[in-house]
Amino acid sequence: MNKKLLQLFGLKFNPFSPELPIEAIRLSPAVESFLWKIEHALALEGGFALIVGDPGTGKSVTLRLLAEQLSNQPELTVGAVSRPQANVADFYREMGEVFAVTLRPHNRWAGAKVLRDRWQAHIETTLLRPVLLVDESQEMTPAVLNELRLLLSTHFDSRQILTVVLSGDRRFEEKLRREDLLPLGSRIRTRLKLEYAEPAELRVSLEHLLATAGNPALMTRELIVTLSEHALGNYRVLASFCGELLAAAAQRELPQIDEKLYFEVFKPPNATAPRRQTTSAPSLAHSRS
Repeated sequence: MNKKLLQLFGLKFNPFSPELPIEAIRLSPAVESFLWKIEHALALEGGFALIVGDPGTGKSVTLRLLAEQLSNQPELTVGAVSRPQANVADFYREMGEVFAVTLRPHNRWAGAKVLRDRWQAHIETTLLRPVLLVDESQEMTPAVLNELRLLLSTHFDSRQILTVVLSGDRRFEEKLRREDLLPLGSRIRTRLKLEYAEPAELRVSLEHLLATAGNPALMTRELIVTLSEHALGNYRVLASFCGELLAAAAQRELPQIDEKLYFEVFKPPNATAPRRQTTSAPSLAHSRS
């Protein structure tokens, strides 16, 4: 959204854009607790953490919040996997880039040794475990997940030299029930299960968004309630609804968005009007009677 439209609504930023400023994101108690555990426990001790939930429940946003929070610790190295669907060779190539080491993917033993040495040196210097964030973890192959599990542990599995936060939808939960992934599932130390939000939670989040963006009166209270009740508990659906309404209001140059605009934008398509039954012309006999 350009500056002219932002000025029209008195907004500092588009509150319905995926690229929200961190301060505009409202933390639920469960997410806040999870972030604290990663920063103050798992980053010191290492191991696996898991974020799981249906699409639109806030998994990627939680990872973004975590990355921002951990980046405030200058001694902590935080990396992210960009291609979770990669094979083992490409996985090692990406690990080399993320942690700034030269790896030869065809020699896994040497690659694993270089990565472990780098992580060990980081721990000895900072007492913090490097952190690896993986979004869309349900796309990872079992071979890569097991490679990651084996990389993470040393001293006969008694010491964890890396913190890994996996994030995926319910398919990842099913994948962890595979026999070859049971060892990984049993090593997950911290879990965050995100559910679809109640209308009241969506309402509070929307009000927080509008206030942070600079115009808490952008939407009427009645509209906020209506949107919260029709978004199916899904933050992404809510943002999509609001984005369409904001665009429609900008086109009409409306200073405030209300339910009238909501019904105009989202009205159901008109049903096909029933065809009128044409009356047949009166018979000749009738006309003569």
